[in-house]
Amino acid sequence: MYSDVFIMAPIRYYPYDSLEKMMAHQIIQDLNSRYTAKKYDADKRISPENLDVIKEAIRLSASSINSQPWKFVLVESDEGKQRLHDTFANKHQFNQLHAKEASHTLLLAYDPAFTKDKFRKRVDAEVSSGHLPAEMYDTFMGAYAFAEMNTDEAGNNASWTKAQVYLALGNILHTLARLGIASTPMEGVDPDLIGEKFAAELDGHVCEVALAMGYHKDGDDWNHGLPKARLAMDDIIATA
Repeated sequence: MYSDVFIMAPIRYYPYDSLEKMMAHQIIQDLNSRYTAKKYDADKRISPENLDVIKEAIRLSASSINSQPWKFVLVESDEGKQRLHDTFANKHQFNQLHAKEASHTLLLAYDPAFTKDKFRKRVDAEVSSGHLPAEMYDTFMGAYAFAEMNTDEAGNNASWTKAQVYLALGNILHTLARLGIASTPMEGVDPDLIGEKFAAELDGHVCEVALAMGYHKDGDDWNHGLPKARLAMDDIIATA
């Protein structure tokens, strides 16, 4: 059954002869099924096969100039979950239960000082993968200018690198929806304590957003199965 907000959307936006056919598209079904889980079943785990897909999807995420200025920490062990649980000591306790109940939690961290030397490693990968001809190496290095435009005198470009992390987050959310795995994006985390408890894994990167992943708890997840609440198409998309 479709929500009123979709029924209100003008059909002219879609190259389909009916709203029903558009809504049956796999992408739309994925996005309609995706929601923010509020309660996880601690006894259900993501399979190794699905984890492999999730990890590869993370690796394939887009970023400006292919900068990939990030680090991802997959929290899955009991010890790691306890560390994550402990990072909620001072604030955002409403998300603390996910630390142990979710099958896995992904820490998405950005590099606050993404240098030209670090970018060089990405350009090396461009050439070694066959994506970039070797003779174009120096030309592609010039793309670092996009990072330089967002770097202050102290070498900090956190606002730019953090934006790249959200590109990855969007990609992962859709991947999880396609796999039928529930998720909870959490900006309600403590970057300072995460930086302290996961210092070795983060290697200087900063985590300000995390993603709980797993399977909802039947009967206890009040957000499960509710219709989407989105603005009408005309309210958010204009054509020019």
